[in-house]
Amino acid sequence: MEHFLAIETLIIELLLIVSLVAIAVHRLRVPYTVALVVVGLLITFQTTIRFELTPALILTLFVPPLVFEAAFHLEFRRLRENLLPILILAVPGVLLTTVIVGWIVSRGVELPLSTALLFGALISATDPVAVVSLFRTLGTPRRLAAIVEGESLFNDGTAIVTFNLMLAAVLVSSVAGGPGTGESFQWGAAVVDFIRVSAGGVGIGIGAGWLVSLLIARVDDYLIETTLTTVLAFGVYIIAERIHVSGVLAVVSAGMVTGSIGPKGMSPTTRIVLFNFWEYLAFVANSLVFLLIGLDVNIGQIVANIRPILVAVAAVVISRALVVYLLTGLSNLRGPKVPWSYQHVLSWGGLRGAISLALALSLPASLAGHDLLRVMAFGVVLFTLLVQGTTMPLLMRLLGLVRKDESTLEYERQRGRLMATRSAHDRLRQLHHEGILSAATWESLSSDLERRIQEYRAAQHRLLQDQPELRTEELESAKREGLRAQRATLASLQSDGVISERVYRELVTEVDAALEGEPGL
Repeated sequence: MEHFLAIETLIIELLLIVSLVAIAVHRLRVPYTVALVVVGLLITFQTTIRFELTPALILTLFVPPLVFEAAFHLEFRRLRENLLPILILAVPGVLLTTVIVGWIVSRGVELPLSTALLFGALISATDPVAVVSLFRTLGTPRRLAAIVEGESLFNDGTAIVTFNLMLAAVLVSSVAGGPGTGESFQWGAAVVDFIRVSAGGVGIGIGAGWLVSLLIARVDDYLIETTLTTVLAFGVYIIAERIHVSGVLAVVSAGMVTGSIGPKGMSPTTRIVLFNFWEYLAFVANSLVFLLIGLDVNIGQIVANIRPILVAVAAVVISRALVVYLLTGLSNLRGPKVPWSYQHVLSWGGLRGAISLALALSLPASLAGHDLLRVMAFGVVLFTLLVQGTTMPLLMRLLGLVRKDESTLEYERQRGRLMATRSAHDRLRQLHHEGILSAATWESLSSDLERRIQEYRAAQHRLLQDQPELRTEELESAKREGLRAQRATLASLQSDGVISERVYRELVTEVDAALEGEPGL
């Protein structure tokens, strides 16, 4: 009982810290995940609190909700349109990163090549949480956010599979003839195993996601539907790992299928509850992971191994730049071009996080150099979060990717207030005309609403006069609103049987093409 109470107290304390940091971040305007790591480091200096960050804790408890929530909300249309650069970065990119990092580390730290390649595999997965949250704050193009999120979702699974194969190679080679010989490891079988593990995880995720989506379509109870998605996210990971295929890829594919099919069979109430539930769960999981990273870092070990850590950081930064510029250049030859500005962000925004630490912590104690690999992994994660994460806003501003300056935000505020107040005025007027609202009440409320509407219109007009560039923003916004209205009307016409499914698809494709052509989408 005492042990249970101690664990419960610790969790409550961590959640309280998370809440206080979140409140402070809103005022200080620093990346939330970076602030959590810093707070975790400060706590370790002030107290003796220690929390053992185990691979099972990260991969089994924290990763499924984080991955599922991101996959569930990923726009399938944008994923499809950017599938080539996403996949080329997530699969060949991870393998190339493993080789480049392994070669540089083997030269700079004097580790056996096989062990250095193992480090390259565990550090190859990017974690875009801090970057994507920054995207949402600064209002960067949604296509860039889709590429960053899509790559991370798929490269997690690729990195874990590659890491397991490299670990097997290192262990086999060390038994057969010493580190680096690789005499007994069958690379042909390893490639087949890579394909089996990856395809098996994707297949299980698609099947489970489809079955849960069918159940959701037949149930009209938001509590049951939310519970089903929870069972899916954690259950599909456990099943996949039990049969030795990729649990992360299973969760990714399950989340994407459910996010694409499931909402169509949900009531509006269910959609609101479900989205809020997963947003909260991902917030808690993400917050705890980064806070625990700060709590688990041993500063003394990092200082003592500063040289190999610097070599590892250099290897990761160099490999990321080479992979991004080379592979996106190749994808530009066949698909939609990824602009140079996007490539710069993809290169510098290749932050490392929870997956890399989980893999480092899972290294067997019998592995030669496993302590060094762990401390290098922690050093790289800290560098990418504290240095790259904090300099991303400056980079995006220099590249002209920040669309929401203060004048634009003020324009959005006034426009939002105007539209909300106008909607309230129209609704009350309808109730009055239907006899539901008395004349006295209507007259009392309408005068105040009309006064506020005039104030917001005047404020909006002044902003447009003072900031002529906002007229372009207003024009683009109006075009998008018009196109979205067209899409909603087409869906209604198809639902009512006025137009056929074939015509609906053709016309919606035209509207989507126009939407895609609008800047900032």
